[in-house]
Amino acid sequence: QRPLTRYLPIKSESLDLRQHIESAGHQVELCPHIKLDATSCRGYLHKMGSRFHHWNKRWFVFDRQKRSLAYYSDRSEKKQRGGAYFQAIEEVYVDHLNSVKSPSPKVTFIVKSVSRMYYLVAPSPEAMRIWVDVIFTGAEGYQQYTHH
Repeated sequence: QRPLTRYLPIKSESLDLRQHIESAGHQVELCPHIKLDATSCRGYLHKMGSRFHHWNKRWFVFDRQKRSLAYYSDRSEKKQRGGAYFQAIEEVYVDHLNSVKSPSPKVTFIVKSVSRMYYLVAPSPEAMRIWVDVIFTGAEGYQQYTHH
C-alpha cells in the first residue's frame, strides 16, 4: 500500500484525470468499482443522509468539465440528488478519527464543502484511495490553494 499522497487542486483543463491517477500508483484497471476516464470518475458510494443519518447507496459523478461532484439515485444519472461545485470543495480526507458511525470505518472518507460535510463509504480500500485523490484534484476551496 502506498501512502496517501496530498496533492494540490489541479485547475488545468488539459489534465488527463485517468493518467494522473495511474501515475500516482493506482491500478485503476484492477478496481471494478470505478469508471475513470480523462475527465470524469463514476461509481457507487454509500452516503450518510444529512437528516436521518441513514447510509444510502448513490451513484457519484466527478466531472472536470462541469467542475462538479454530483450524486444520483442510480447510474442512469437522470435525477441528480445533490453535490458540490469544485470551488465549494475545501477538503477531502480519510476518516481516520472515526468521526462518524460508519458500517465500514476503514473505507470511510469525508468531503468537506462550504455548506456541509459528505460522509462517504467506498466499496473497497483501493476505490476509496482513488476517490480521495480524484476529488482532491477538484478541491478548489482548499485553504492553502493559491491562484497563480
